[in-house]
Amino acid sequence: MQIRSQKDFASGLMFVIVGILFAYIATTYNMGTPAKMGPGYFPFWLGIVLALLGAIITMTSMSAKTSKDELASWDWVSVMWVTGSVILFGLVLKPMGLIVSLIMLIFISAMASHEFHWKGTVVNAVILNVIAYVAFIWGLKLQFQVWPSFLAA
Repeated sequence: MQIRSQKDFASGLMFVIVGILFAYIATTYNMGTPAKMGPGYFPFWLGIVLALLGAIITMTSMSAKTSKDELASWDWVSVMWVTGSVILFGLVLKPMGLIVSLIMLIFISAMASHEFHWKGTVVNAVILNVIAYVAFIWGLKLQFQVWPSFLAA
């Protein structure tokens, strides 16, 4: 068999690897039974399903019906912008609060795009902050600091 779609093959292989790792790590938790699920039950089966979907995607990438495509080279600058923004978010969440940290994450990760626009990024930041606040603070009642400590006092 010949790989016709390198993109599908690579993404399918990634799903298989992540799914297997996810399922393997989930086995370190109590599995329980289908009637009384333990903390490892759902992640285990989620990993299995992800691995199976990855296997299907990998196999279809070798199908004669699949159009040929090449895997483009990575834009390392964009990868660094996104990775850096996530790391920074994790570092500043506690001292700066959810709102400011999320704004920083959105603006820094938006720099990875070759089609960056201030207007779209501001709209994105507002919408995602509202969703995060409603979901995590109101809905789940998580104890995140919402604003920086020097403003919340």
